[in-house]
Amino acid sequence: MEYIREHIWQILIALNYILALSAVIAVLFKKINPTKTLSYIIVLLVFPFLGLIVYYLFGQEYRKSKIFNRKNVLNQSVVKQIQKELELDTKTIESVDELLEEKSKLIRLLYNSENSKVTIKNSVELIKDGDHKMELLFEDLRNAKHHIHIEYFIIKDDTIGSRFLDLICSKAEEGVQVKMIIDDVGSAISSKTKRKLNQSGVELYKFMPVLFSRFTGKMNYRDHRKIAIIDGNVGYVGGINISDNYINSKNKRYWRDTHIRVVGEAVRQLQILFFTTWDFVSDGKLNISKDHFPENQVEENVALQVAASGPDTDWSNIMEALFVAITNAEEYIYITTPYFIPNDEIVTALQVAARSNIEVKLIVPKVSDSWIAEYATNSYLEKLLEAGVEVYQYTKGFVHAKTIVIDGVFSTVGTANMDYRSFNINFEVNAFIYDKKFSESLKSDFKSDLMDTQQIHLETWVNRSRRKRLIEALARLAAPLL
Repeated sequence: MEYIREHIWQILIALNYILALSAVIAVLFKKINPTKTLSYIIVLLVFPFLGLIVYYLFGQEYRKSKIFNRKNVLNQSVVKQIQKELELDTKTIESVDELLEEKSKLIRLLYNSENSKVTIKNSVELIKDGDHKMELLFEDLRNAKHHIHIEYFIIKDDTIGSRFLDLICSKAEEGVQVKMIIDDVGSAISSKTKRKLNQSGVELYKFMPVLFSRFTGKMNYRDHRKIAIIDGNVGYVGGINISDNYINSKNKRYWRDTHIRVVGEAVRQLQILFFTTWDFVSDGKLNISKDHFPENQVEENVALQVAASGPDTDWSNIMEALFVAITNAEEYIYITTPYFIPNDEIVTALQVAARSNIEVKLIVPKVSDSWIAEYATNSYLEKLLEAGVEVYQYTKGFVHAKTIVIDGVFSTVGTANMDYRSFNINFEVNAFIYDKKFSESLKSDFKSDLMDTQQIHLETWVNRSRRKRLIEALARLAAPLL
């Protein structure tokens, strides 16, 4: 014992490196992205103890793990019947119209990797700020008759959040079935409010609860989706959470965001996706009926595919779909994202597109809500500028929209950022829309946002200080871990 006391630090250091070397071997066998692999190896070997903590919190890989199992939902007879009704074979896809033929390769990719059907009978409304979204959502919630399904990364019981929670409590008391999933890291609801929800009959579950949620803002495998479904007829998806931060009438800093309201067949896909998460958080307490999938009465024809990704999917569906969309572009690619920390595949695709005389424009925040994300984003811009990509920094406030519009025929709105976490770790959902009218609306919003940006020019960007370059390099190295 005396020897242990005298050499405690040497023993702890030796133990640390035994565990660190074991972790390094585990990382190498995972065959993950080389940049991410190198980042973990450096942290594990250079920073004793801290490296092990970082790896424990962020380094575990659960893709295909049994803890994220969708079979219980997908094997339900009601869900099987709904999927059969949504079935569109290859011949049908090619005969829908000329527009779908242009992007049929992308449609087939999502179908083959995630069994995601393209739906036709949809009406889609574009929403460009939180105030408008809440106005529409509250009206739909007030009109709910059978059920309300909520799955959000962030719900807070601040001013707008309390109004939302009070409303769903009142609907639950009226007899409407209300199911709500909140991410335990992103959301913040007081014990008093949770008791009120429970007493009102709202079924509330936390997604992957953690011990100290306030101090684990970047804990792995978070439910980053923002889904609302009302009576199986109306669905919402996009970047806008339920908090005062997203409401410009409550927020000192202007918040630019994008969401969509969907009525039609695509809501069925959102419903099935919600049930897969509900099955996980409720430990299989499912009661799916045909009432959750009412007959579609929409006459409009907006083709839409719901793409989901996360550790419960075999492939990085959203990233792969974006890669295919970019590499198949012929005229222009307009991207808006709050966090641009892409993998090598996306960077190369954008560089090749720009060098092929395709117009590529990217909007990112000038000042982010995360300093490390801001510096990591900046580390990628020089190579893009050299390839001819036009990069713009949003200056009016903070841009949180996650949108892409390509060639006036394809667009996407969703929850996925262009970063490692959205591509590989978090649970995300995007709507892929094949419609000229909707794409023109999104393109118009993009052009409008350009009025509130500063363009970055290569000749001035390369002259930024060495200090900034060093911080960017360090942030880029840490980005895959955060």
